Amino acid sequence: MTAQASTPFVQIRRPERVPKQTIELQIDGHAVKVPEGTTILGASRSIGIEIPTLCYLETLRPVNVCRLCLVEVEGARVLVPSCSRAVEAGMVVRTGSDRVRHARKMVLELLASSVDLSTTPGMTDLLAEYDCKPERYGPPAPAAAAGARDAAVCGHHEPPDPDFAATVAQPVVVDNELYVRDYAKCVLCYKCVEACGVDHQNSFAIAVAGRGFDARISTELAVPLPGSACVYCGNCIAVCPTGALMAKREFDLRAEGAWKAEEQTSTDTICPYCGVGCTLTLHVQDNEIVKATSPLDNGITMGNLCIKGRFGWRFVQRKREAGSAEAGSAEAGSADAGSADAGSADAGSRTQ
Repeated sequence: MTAQASTPFVQIRRPERVPKQTIELQIDGHAVKVPEGTTILGASRSIGIEIPTLCYLETLRPVNVCRLCLVEVEGARVLVPSCSRAVEAGMVVRTGSDRVRHARKMVLELLASSVDLSTTPGMTDLLAEYDCKPERYGPPAPAAAAGARDAAVCGHHEPPDPDFAATVAQPVVVDNELYVRDYAKCVLCYKCVEACGVDHQNSFAIAVAGRGFDARISTELAVPLPGSACVYCGNCIAVCPTGALMAKREFDLRAEGAWKAEEQTSTDTICPYCGVGCTLTLHVQDNEIVKATSPLDNGITMGNLCIKGRFGWRFVQRKREAGSAEAGSAEAGSADAGSADAGSADAGSRTQ
């Protein structure tokens, strides 16, 4: 019998790519070698130099809107966004020059004077580091009425009041039971739009509407969230850097002054709802699940979840509450029965 020639396995993986060229540059006096295509931000972080960012996230395409990550490149006319500018051979970068610090201070002061940054992680330290004084722009202007900013028409502006600093203050929007929208905290980083759009979810339920200071995140025609294309995946919440988008449970606990982030524990588990196997990080406070997230570096989720993974854990509390209610009813029934038995015995003893 003639031996058959062995059939080679079909190669289903991506073909091997040509190794990237190594780029040499200098950052703050340090010689750095990184692969071609690395951003200045990535190169800086590789040697332990941190550059502040608001609109950048490693799972989203850079949109260069916050302008906090600007750095100085020798020979360049303007400061460049480090989150998107790729390194070049021989490049000399300064991440903390006087020019850079002045630009960042201006950006931070303008943000802090117009936006509520109280729930933005690390912002208090950042404002102190750059000696920011947002109060120099004046007291904040009164909050806009509900829906007023959504009704703004491009090209139609009222003269600003010089006695106040312009703000985006407005009432919190609570139109569903899963998460709230507090646009008084929105810095227009575009992260939620990117996560809802082409980068992840492709629902396109929200976008940027308006121009200039009237620009804001909005649903189509500013309809309530339940009437929009939103699928309540909550991926916009996961990427929001300021707390403008927040899960309802966290919002309620913060309003009560009961949110204790430093006391919370987290446990990784696998979502039980389907076979994809998304990793969930359950955040627990006082023996109660208060939030579910997913790791950004997880190869399956990249930090994204669906409505079931993001919010489907609430049945755990409801079962516990139902059990507590049944136990309470049973205890109350036992107590009532005991009281009735005692009353009957007492009545019988009196008749004898």
